[in-house]
Amino acid sequence: MLQERLGDVQLMCPLDNPAAEARQWPQAAGQGVRFTSSPVFPATALRWWARANRLLPLARMGFPRFAADAGTRAAFEQSAALIMTGGDILTLDYGVMSLYQWCRLNEAAMESGVPAVLWAASVGPFSARPEVERVMAAHLRRYAAITVRETVSLEYLRSIGVEHAELVADPAFHLGVETFDTSALDFGGSRPLLGFNVSPLIRLFRGGKASAEAMDREIVAFLRKVTQASEFGVVLIPHVGPLDGGDNNSDWHYMQGLLRHLDDCRERIVLAPPDLNAAQLKYLIGLCRYFIGARTHSTIAALSQGVPTVSIAYSTKAKGINKDLFGHLRYVLETPRVTAETLDESLVYLQNEEADMRALLAERLPEWRSRAMGSVDALLRVARNSRQ
Repeated sequence: MLQERLGDVQLMCPLDNPAAEARQWPQAAGQGVRFTSSPVFPATALRWWARANRLLPLARMGFPRFAADAGTRAAFEQSAALIMTGGDILTLDYGVMSLYQWCRLNEAAMESGVPAVLWAASVGPFSARPEVERVMAAHLRRYAAITVRETVSLEYLRSIGVEHAELVADPAFHLGVETFDTSALDFGGSRPLLGFNVSPLIRLFRGGKASAEAMDREIVAFLRKVTQASEFGVVLIPHVGPLDGGDNNSDWHYMQGLLRHLDDCRERIVLAPPDLNAAQLKYLIGLCRYFIGARTHSTIAALSQGVPTVSIAYSTKAKGINKDLFGHLRYVLETPRVTAETLDESLVYLQNEEADMRALLAERLPEWRSRAMGSVDALLRVARNSRQ
């Protein structure tokens, strides 16, 4: 997207494992992207901060105080702007510690004279923790530019006094596809495909181990019914997972566990490999007749190609995107409501509403792809000002 506006642009992308990332993105260097080391957070200082938080109100504590590590400071010195992305990092979904340590890093950039740009994010709400909300409102007002991907985030930011936020669309609506051999995944093109994505993350929003295990059984029951009582082939599509092949937060490992209970259905269900990159995953999702997904960017990959989609939602972001795109939440299934019956109802809903969904998406997607460029325009304004 930046290249469309500028032609030549240089980006530093911090990573934990550059070698693994290079396998996913071999074109990176040719696209102006240089991999750098990830920020190093001071573990001891953060532990003491966390202990103090148990004794003192967060309103008095604020962000943990630490300086950026040497490698990150060197990157700041070469930068016209810092892009803060990641989608929903600036929420309470992953805890106050995660929220505050990333915000502190952004403040370190600002203190170094590097303007921070929040890029196509979901933000908040922090209203469940008023002391956090006050800290975050003051922090967000320091950003040189803020773009958000749903109206609900825009309205929330304005309600807490962050007036300079702009509404855009998620940049994934603009992502192209990368073709690859799908012959092992699409049943030779002999039947329509239902793409399906679930993640271990949604199990955390089921209110305990028993409820999460019950959801697992319900998902298996739904998939068995689809393979045995319909014309569909099912392709399970992992969209997030560690590049080292580990099982932490891995869609592939989670769905592989579900698949073990479906040995009697293996002629009609297949699990995509865990090493596809985002553009390849989008290509595969685009082959599907319908899609049901939990990872937000898996559903955006489907919606942005006109595939009728139901979003399994655990937070504001899926609801906000659906509300802005469709004007309602009929295509959202909240995680606590996931059962074999509600998943089946969702599939029936997609079948019944297919023509209307495809027509609406065909009408609105050009505008949404154009809106995604709003984050680029905001960043370029900031970068130009920083060089003056």
